[in-house]
Amino acid sequence: MTDISVTSPVERIARVIAAEALSINGEGQDASAGGAVDAVWEQELPRAMSVLRTLREPTPEMVEAGRAAGSDPAEIWNAMVRAAIGQEDTV
Repeated sequence: MTDISVTSPVERIARVIAAEALSINGEGQDASAGGAVDAVWEQELPRAMSVLRTLREPTPEMVEAGRAAGSDPAEIWNAMVRAAIGQEDTV
């Protein structure tokens, strides 16, 4: 079963963008960036929305993964996103 998030996709993406810029695990220098991310993630909302807008049009691989996932919307979403992630080596 796919976990259901209580945080919106837009917020999660914005937080990841902020964390990537701030955290030592990304491009930043902060070894503990949680507080800094909390302070600035809302500034990344426009970029997060841009990311989501690009996902409105699935690739054929995403569509096929969704069809194969069954009838549970959460499982379909998960399968389609996993298919998109799996396509990273084709970029």
